[in-house]
Amino acid sequence: MITAGVDVGAKVAKVVIFKDGQIIARAKALVGFDINKSASDVFETALKEAGITRADIQRVAATGMGRNVVLQKPPINADEVVSEVVADAAGAYQLVPSVKTVIDVGAEEGRGIKVEAGKVKDFVINERCAAGAGTFVEAMARALEIKVEDMGPMSLKSISTIPMNAQCCVFAESEVVSLIHSKISKEDISKAIHDAIAGRISSMILRVGVEKDVVLIGGVALNPGFKPPLDRELHSNIIVPDYPDFVSALGAAVIAANLQR
Repeated sequence: MITAGVDVGAKVAKVVIFKDGQIIARAKALVGFDINKSASDVFETALKEAGITRADIQRVAATGMGRNVVLQKPPINADEVVSEVVADAAGAYQLVPSVKTVIDVGAEEGRGIKVEAGKVKDFVINERCAAGAGTFVEAMARALEIKVEDMGPMSLKSISTIPMNAQCCVFAESEVVSLIHSKISKEDISKAIHDAIAGRISSMILRVGVEKDVVLIGGVALNPGFKPPLDRELHSNIIVPDYPDFVSALGAAVIAANLQR
């Protein structure tokens, strides 16, 4: 059986093609103004990588903030939509069967999910401010005049702890500028930024409780500077699976496979 999961996020669309319990293709690309076209293009790329056509796929499930956009529209023609929380739980469980807590941090929001055998027991979402998500890192990188991909590695070079008190991107950017004027190094500022994000995410996660094993997914999981402060905040050795940004798409594909049986 072949199924597909399509995760249309705020910034990136991801597709996973799943066959008999194995991933046979992955693809992702930035989401443009035309969300359906962006998702469709990624879907076609994944089909080519798998060496199959849409007709070979028995069922497609869509998730992410743009999941309803791709419903009933070619070439995806999603059979159903799945909430991000449910997809996260199913995808994390597929990769780490011992998972009890899932932390998903993307471009615009963070989610904390308590999981039991791949099913959602409880969850919490931080969607009021991007200060606890990937967009915050991007904004701070601009303030520091460095590439966003350099933020994580740079933070790991710091041995100092500089508190950041701002609770939103606008005020935090002003605070970063003040730190720069105070001759604080970019390494120390970068670490302070990652510590601040980890603090906000951990506060959210603690509202539902933390049970091991803890799995970190989403695009921000690719940032090497984020896991260390989150480990410290939650007193846990968090697991980051391979391709953490594809876990939601994988979960949708797994759910599609289970529904088809």
